[in-house]
Amino acid sequence: MNTEILREYCIAKDGATESFPFGEETLVFKVGGKIFALLDIESRPTTINLKCDPERAVLLREEFSVVKPGYHMNKKHWNTITVNSSIRSSDLQEWIDHSYDLVRKSLPKAVRDQLTQTADRSKEE
Repeated sequence: MNTEILREYCIAKDGATESFPFGEETLVFKVGGKIFALLDIESRPTTINLKCDPERAVLLREEFSVVKPGYHMNKKHWNTITVNSSIRSSDLQEWIDHSYDLVRKSLPKAVRDQLTQTADRSKEE
C-alpha cells in the first residue's frame, strides 16, 4: 500500500478527520478528536503508527519484523509499522480497523452516538 491508499483508507472511516498538527511530514487521523493513526508521508519506506491492544501489540511485533514499538508514542499501546511488500494490504487494513475501533470505543457515549448518526445520514444521501 502506498501513502495515498493508506490516506484514503483512514479518511474513509466514519467521523475520521485528518490534519498536520506535528508538522508537514506527519499526517494525523483522528476520530472524535482522538488520534487513531499517524502516517509519516516523508519516510521511505512509509511508516504508520497505530494504536493496538497491548497483548496483540506484542504478538504482532514477534510475528512481523516490520512492526516495532510506537515511535514517539506509548510503546505499550502503539506500534510503528514499516509499510513494505512483506505486509499484506488486508493485514494493514485490519490493523487500521483495530486502531480506529479501539479509539472509537474509548470515546464518550454521546460522541460515539453522534458519529453513528452522522454516518447514518451520509449513507442515506
